[in-house]
Amino acid sequence: MFRKKLIWLIGITLVVKCVASFLLELGNDEVYYYTYAVQPDWNHFDHPPMVGWMIRLFTFNLHWVNTFSMRIGSMVAAALTTFVIFESGVLIKNEKAGWIAALMYQLSIYTSIIAGMFVMPDSPQVLFFALSIYMMLSWVNQPRLFTFLDWVVLGLFIGLATLSKVHGLFLWAGFGAFILLNQSKTLQQKNIYIAMIVSMICVIPIIYWNFKYDFITYKFHSNRVTHTGLSWDSFIQQIGGEFLYQNPFVYISIAIALFKIKRVKFISKNALSISLLLWLSIPLLILFWGISLFNPTLPHWTGPAYISLFLIAGVYWSSYSRKVIPGLMKGGIAFIGLLLFSFMLLVFVFPRQLGSKNVENLGEYNPINDVTGWKYFSTHFDSLYVREQKDSVMSKGAPILVNKWFPAGHLFFYTARPLQIKVIGVGAINDLHKFAWLNKESDTLQLGQDAYYITPSNLPNDPNKLYGDYFESIPTPDTLPYISKGVVLRNFYIYRLKGCKKIPEKSLKY
Repeated sequence: MFRKKLIWLIGITLVVKCVASFLLELGNDEVYYYTYAVQPDWNHFDHPPMVGWMIRLFTFNLHWVNTFSMRIGSMVAAALTTFVIFESGVLIKNEKAGWIAALMYQLSIYTSIIAGMFVMPDSPQVLFFALSIYMMLSWVNQPRLFTFLDWVVLGLFIGLATLSKVHGLFLWAGFGAFILLNQSKTLQQKNIYIAMIVSMICVIPIIYWNFKYDFITYKFHSNRVTHTGLSWDSFIQQIGGEFLYQNPFVYISIAIALFKIKRVKFISKNALSISLLLWLSIPLLILFWGISLFNPTLPHWTGPAYISLFLIAGVYWSSYSRKVIPGLMKGGIAFIGLLLFSFMLLVFVFPRQLGSKNVENLGEYNPINDVTGWKYFSTHFDSLYVREQKDSVMSKGAPILVNKWFPAGHLFFYTARPLQIKVIGVGAINDLHKFAWLNKESDTLQLGQDAYYITPSNLPNDPNKLYGDYFESIPTPDTLPYISKGVVLRNFYIYRLKGCKKIPEKSLKY
């Protein structure tokens, strides 16, 4: 009964995501991670390489690149994760528990959309997180059937989760704490250490790359969490963000189950399974909540912790709700359905200027600009570029200069890629990120050469301040407004940087 419903759940959500993927343009992060696929490496400035490998796989080694193909990997990972969560629920309770946990997964905005449709490092990470949890639960519930090969597979899954995002290492931290307090005799067995070695082998590429570049990834991330001073605002934003990201009805369902945790342990097949799930979730939540008291954080950083919490809530609601879909889950369906429908109407039918209305930063903080506008701009820039090359308005092969990873990602994917225009990053490495490494595959500027600088009004920058010392002149830019249904959502400014008189430093020191 519930397996059939699971298939319908996966099928329906997959269709909805496919339609949305065709309609919505790639966001800032998504186009940026395309660079991971264009220039594969053992690690990257921000994250490990898995998301780039995923893009390579599902775009057939970049031979089929568009908005839809870029997102296929994330959607497939989400479908597989839904199935894994269902099977995990069966392990610890029954099919109904698995069904409810899987339903919660697809109702969470983080797991179903952010990681389940958009191109993010979280997309493969969540899958390997769920697979690791399933293997751990198998060991707790069926220790005699857990073979040497199973330990190797567990170590591999944790390693692959870490190759997606370094959060994956927390799986060993939570699992280790659980073993130490509940199954300490396991520490006398060699299999667990072999599993750890397998995970460490997976992590070697990350360590090697960071050793080569003076551990720049960890210096960058550590700078994000070293501020001092208590900040209740960032803490409240973190908690409130999680409440929305996880879907308010799902969040409340989890909270109720946690308040009844003793009852959950009693009705599960094995109370140790619930203890394990708590170790794989609560400490991770507390860690980032603690960080948020002193530093700005992002709600999706705690996302993987909720996989275990979905399972705990699944156990609870499978026994305390007679309905196939508990009332709170129906509320969750209504919430996410209304949210998606309203957003699509806002983008395509009734657009509004929800952001800044000032000319200087028109459209800033308008969510519509996150998923529209770049195809429109690139089509117009295409004809302009070809015409100006033909008429010698700009020097032959004039590149596009970028100073920050956004909107550089959009310019690279939507504008430069179709025309095969060179994109050159000139700026601080903490602003350029991966574009500093892409410079290695692009020729530098030449004396006397012209270049373009493009900036949308919602991400305003002044090239005169950035590059005025490097060019003879920077004339007044062309303005291309992006208008949807009569509403000016933002302006695109096209600057022509004329006559390079000093070559900017492109090869950055790490």
